[in-house]
Amino acid sequence: MSTLNAAESRGYRGPLDVTRAATAVLDAHGNVVGWSPTAQSLLGYPPHEVLGHPIGALVADTAGGHRTGADLPGAPFSRRQVLPIRHRDGHTLRVATAVLPLSHTGGGPARLLSLAEADETEQWEALQAMLRGLATQSPVGLAIYDTRLRVVWTNFALLQEMGSTQYEGMGPDDMVTHGEVLSSQYPATLEETMRHVLATGEPVIELHYRGRPPVDPDHDHVWSCSYYRLQDAGSSSLGVCEETVDITARYLAQQRLDLLVRAGGQMGTTLDMARTAQELSAVIVPQFADAITVDLLEDVLCGDQPAPGSEPTRRVVRVWGGPEQEAQGADEAGPAERIDLPPDSPQARSLVSGRSVLERRVLTHGAAGRPPPSSRLVVPLRAEGATLGVVTFARDSHPDPFDTGELAVADELVARAAMCIDNARRYTREHAAALMLQRSLLPQTLPRLTALEMAYRYLPADSKAGVGGDWFDVIPLPGARVGLVVGDVVGHGLRAAATMGRLRTSVRVLARLDLAPEELLTRLDDMISQNAEEHAAAVFESDNASDYDGFGVTCMYAVYDPVSGFCRMARAGHILPAVVDPATGSVAFPDLPAGPPLGLGGLPFESAELKLPEGSLVALFTDGLVRGRGRDVDAEFDRIRAVLTKHLRPLEELCDEAVGPLLPGSVEDDVALLLVRTRTLDRHQVAAWELEADPEEVARARAMVAGKVGEWGLDDEVVFTTELVVSELVTNAVRYAAGPIQLRIIRDQTLICEVSDNGHTSPHLRHAGSDDEGGRGLFLVAQMTLRWGSRHTLEGKTIWAEQALPQ
Repeated sequence: MSTLNAAESRGYRGPLDVTRAATAVLDAHGNVVGWSPTAQSLLGYPPHEVLGHPIGALVADTAGGHRTGADLPGAPFSRRQVLPIRHRDGHTLRVATAVLPLSHTGGGPARLLSLAEADETEQWEALQAMLRGLATQSPVGLAIYDTRLRVVWTNFALLQEMGSTQYEGMGPDDMVTHGEVLSSQYPATLEETMRHVLATGEPVIELHYRGRPPVDPDHDHVWSCSYYRLQDAGSSSLGVCEETVDITARYLAQQRLDLLVRAGGQMGTTLDMARTAQELSAVIVPQFADAITVDLLEDVLCGDQPAPGSEPTRRVVRVWGGPEQEAQGADEAGPAERIDLPPDSPQARSLVSGRSVLERRVLTHGAAGRPPPSSRLVVPLRAEGATLGVVTFARDSHPDPFDTGELAVADELVARAAMCIDNARRYTREHAAALMLQRSLLPQTLPRLTALEMAYRYLPADSKAGVGGDWFDVIPLPGARVGLVVGDVVGHGLRAAATMGRLRTSVRVLARLDLAPEELLTRLDDMISQNAEEHAAAVFESDNASDYDGFGVTCMYAVYDPVSGFCRMARAGHILPAVVDPATGSVAFPDLPAGPPLGLGGLPFESAELKLPEGSLVALFTDGLVRGRGRDVDAEFDRIRAVLTKHLRPLEELCDEAVGPLLPGSVEDDVALLLVRTRTLDRHQVAAWELEADPEEVARARAMVAGKVGEWGLDDEVVFTTELVVSELVTNAVRYAAGPIQLRIIRDQTLICEVSDNGHTSPHLRHAGSDDEGGRGLFLVAQMTLRWGSRHTLEGKTIWAEQALPQ
């Protein structure tokens, strides 16, 4: 420990200090008459090789000459200089030098030359400059407290920030008035926090503190404070250093941002205008304003588009003193308060101009002991260019009037409230919303895929709304595969359609994760169970059981692979599909594991795999096609079987014939029908190889795919990109997996490269640093291809990438 302390103590002295530096004693002619062991250690010369010789002989001169040493600085405390000094082994050192006169007599030593490595000297001088800058130029306020936590030193920035110089001997909580620690994780006073730092040595970062400094005694300021213990070279505590930065503007901006965030979460929870106004007041009072009023136009309260020139005659809410006081205004029991606005009132002026109006008043006590506001801000409620009303913010006890930043916050708050109020006004337009919902929820066109030929029909039970709870989907998957979905939400109409829309979106998202059919249904079941629990809890909390509408969902999900010809299916309580053999035309309903309906939670799902020859016809449908009041289920299945035996006909004709008996009359349940005719990829479109987990296999993989892609007649650019992609994917498999590696390329609408191994860790794209030797493989793959990803298999995982093919 003593050695460490000695090393630390040397750091407080400069490298050129005579107690640390290499030293040489020079006579009046610049000849070396004294040579310290430190000098020998630095330059390598023993004393007998330099004594009596001019010091300048050691200085390297690029011009080829000598320096005698007479030109070295000789004035007391002269500025140091950096010289190139030749080391005894021949290399040149950058050496900082300083000269101290010893005597002026002719025969004795004349100067003492200190030498040190220039880099170390420059670093030490930079440190000293930084310390001087902290004291005189730094914008961060600094104060040093002794072990009694009394001020012993402050820098210039702190004196300027506080506006006083009388701080010596003061405690940390005495420098400002009305001091308050805002950070909840720290003690209530600064002195308690600093005592903890002094005792434990643990620093405190970003403690927020509010108070009024002497330079501005009427307004609160907020500082970000940090504390750390000061120690000497022997690790003894000297005190605590405090760093402070005035963050008042940033703190206020954060408070305003928090206000906007809270408003976004609390406003618009219902489609009721009065409730929205009360939610706005709960956010505003008393943090932002002491009082608030919301005045709406008569047309708006009636649900109509406000006409130009309309005057506000209804006050929806008036709140004074805080949200805990009951809002005065409209409720379900009666109409809102009717008011008349004088033409010269700020509300009327804001309504006419469409701009905010700010008024400031001198405080005087008015009637009923309530002082009128010292500052009033009136902001128009505008939505889609129409003025719906005005909101008035009032301050009567706040020390500051509204400033420019608060004007912007008020505008944003009112804009959000206007949006919520306008949504409530539009609530009656359910029919138009339902038609729009149908267009957005159901696929309008199906993707054009090599793997399948497709056709579909959809019949909603609610023909007026035009939307129901059944759905279907066709989802392209990596590796030229395709996901087929058909589902049924119990009920019909807007509520069932909304549920269907969420489920269809969820299925598409889960399918993009390349999950197995049974795993996809499991995750979908978990999601529905959680939503059902939340919905039921919300309904029972409101004591309104009539709002609860428990629903059931059935679904079937299948993944067809045109390379292998296999189709893997799983169902959750859904009706069986129909499969037509292309050779015989026979129709079968394969006995797939049933699985429970979605939403029951916790029950397992199973899948089955079918081999589908090319040209097989698969029919996925909901039970509305075969079940209904007065309909025999067995007879309806026979009818569907008879239609599907005509499998060679165009799919559009088969769809029309299957749903024809249900048209043009209304149906009791929604009907969704999806017909697909399978295709398989030609063997010349697929190439596969098995590789060993050996780095040498990477070159062989590149050569094989280059040959195959060239055989397919693709240009050199595609060959180069494919080689690069395969090289990176195979290298990744060799590095992180063990056992054999499968490489496959597929020429479909895109060129697909797949590398499979027995590893189960999914790869992640990352951006390697400039000095990293690896980590760019997947980044290059992502940049060179249309898309890439990975999927888990029973044996491990497959990483794939798709490239666009030339037109």
